[in-house]
Amino acid sequence: MSENMTFLPKKELLTLEELDRLCTAFVEQGVRKLRITGGEPLVRRGIMEYFRAMSRHIDSGKLDELTLTTNGSQLRRFAQELADCGVRRVNISLDTLDEQKFAKITRWGRLAQVLDGIDAAQEVGLRVKINVVALKGGNEDELETIVKWCADRGMDLTFIEVMPMGDLGNEDRLDQYWSLKDLRARLEDTWSLTDLSENTGGPARYVRVNETGQKIGFITPLTHNFCESCNRVRLTCTGQLFQCLGQEDEADLRRVLRDNPENNAPLIEAIHAAIAKKPKGHDFDYSRQEVAGTMTRHMSHTGG
Repeated sequence: MSENMTFLPKKELLTLEELDRLCTAFVEQGVRKLRITGGEPLVRRGIMEYFRAMSRHIDSGKLDELTLTTNGSQLRRFAQELADCGVRRVNISLDTLDEQKFAKITRWGRLAQVLDGIDAAQEVGLRVKINVVALKGGNEDELETIVKWCADRGMDLTFIEVMPMGDLGNEDRLDQYWSLKDLRARLEDTWSLTDLSENTGGPARYVRVNETGQKIGFITPLTHNFCESCNRVRLTCTGQLFQCLGQEDEADLRRVLRDNPENNAPLIEAIHAAIAKKPKGHDFDYSRQEVAGTMTRHMSHTGG
């Protein structure tokens, strides 16, 4: 997030009931996976009501997967309930295992609380995947440590390149950009990697670490555009549908939802119209030692 965030008035946020109605409309149109992200989704008051509501689509077979991306800070509190709602795996954002660096990166951070949350998730049988943003000069020295730590705990791992989200007037991400092509080359100094053909419909490409058996993903919006295989769209807590993380285009589903409280037909029509405009790709580019394709909104606005 930005250092100085301005939070929205409550009336602009979708209620939990509106989120249910909107997500159910997507499920009824064939969406098979819902991932709840943030900010931090588990700090929203009453959020487990939403997970319990969505679990009915798991039970009916209409939804294959209900999952979330979290910073892990609230997992000790909610892991069992999440499992009871049909959540089988979680993605945890964790860029460092160093307590001081963690506090600096997160601005609030208590690393011990997050590690305890990971314990809680594994104790109730949730599959854990760790997401690490590759930070030049930030976590380069921890690369091998993080890979081994995940392997020892039976956790998959995904590395993500820094993306130019919300850079204007904020941090300079160009200095933090660490190409995953270079990161992978360093991994191969220690381990042997086998490319996997697995395709989840998302942005990651995967390898198997032969010595540990773990799976590592690479999300490379800068060094290798993944757009041709991406089937993801992002719905914000205000009902904006972003068809691409790296484009400014959006569709206002909140207005359609609230203008038609008893009729879903206009909402379904708006969803189809928005999906039809999903772009072929983003414009992120750091290759010329300058930031191109910069997005004005922060990642916390769109969702991870």
